[in-house]
Amino acid sequence: MTPITEVEGRRLTLSNLDKVLYPATGTTKGEVLHYYAATAADALLAHLRERPVSFLRYPDGPDGQRFFAKNPPPGTPSWVRTAPVPHHENEGARQIVVADLASLMWAANLVVEFHTPQWRAGTPGLADRLVFDLDPGEPASVVECCEVARWLRERLAADGLEAFGKTSGSKGLHLLVPLEPTASGRVSAYAKGLAVQAELELPDLVVHRMKRTLRPGKVLVDFSQNAAAKTTATPYTLRARSEPTVSAPVTWAEIEECRSPGELVFLAGDMAERLGRYGDLLGPLNEPGRGRPIPDTA
Repeated sequence: MTPITEVEGRRLTLSNLDKVLYPATGTTKGEVLHYYAATAADALLAHLRERPVSFLRYPDGPDGQRFFAKNPPPGTPSWVRTAPVPHHENEGARQIVVADLASLMWAANLVVEFHTPQWRAGTPGLADRLVFDLDPGEPASVVECCEVARWLRERLAADGLEAFGKTSGSKGLHLLVPLEPTASGRVSAYAKGLAVQAELELPDLVVHRMKRTLRPGKVLVDFSQNAAAKTTATPYTLRARSEPTVSAPVTWAEIEECRSPGELVFLAGDMAERLGRYGDLLGPLNEPGRGRPIPDTA
């Protein structure tokens, strides 16, 4: 029998709760839903707020079929909010905006990663944050990403910008910077300039182009996710990996002291303690007035 529950006055059908989604840890779909409801909801909702969501769906676990979904799926309840999103092929395109706990649990029941753009619904292409995706090419790891993150932090600070870090939930690290709302094209140009400068300053460690032959042993400073059409894994989302890894906020002390990749791997079961100890380390990204302008010379 498929259980039906009520969340904030909304009736939800939750399916296959005993299904093992992460064979490496035996984590079931019910445990995934519990993570979102009981551990991550408040912090995750703050980062989903007013941002159209793209889903990476993996209904049979990370070893099964995975596919991106931007349009509201068939059967989306009428009470789930959507927002218009500019699309060159579909002027009437809309995407889900996860606005409350009921919508979060409805989406989590689909078994998804949450991905969001750097802008909010209503102001498409006007970014209120900048992101760098630091992606290591083997044999480099998140340890090398941390070294690059420290350089970028100092360089951003020189321009009056404050960077915050989180794990990608995969192999790398994300840096996020709150901004005064700025055209995405201008943010992308500024971010590319810093990526190029990082490669010039750290030529044995950094590459700014995605060409695979350039990447072994180096860290790709990927600035491309600042483009208006791109998205980044939302803080606190679970990832479709062998284990239920989280795109988890980290302290700068953890980044500075990282000496082995395992030190910056966090699973769903780790997050209640971390949230209890630190609160939402990325909370400042959502504070009114926290954003700063990028330099006019960028």
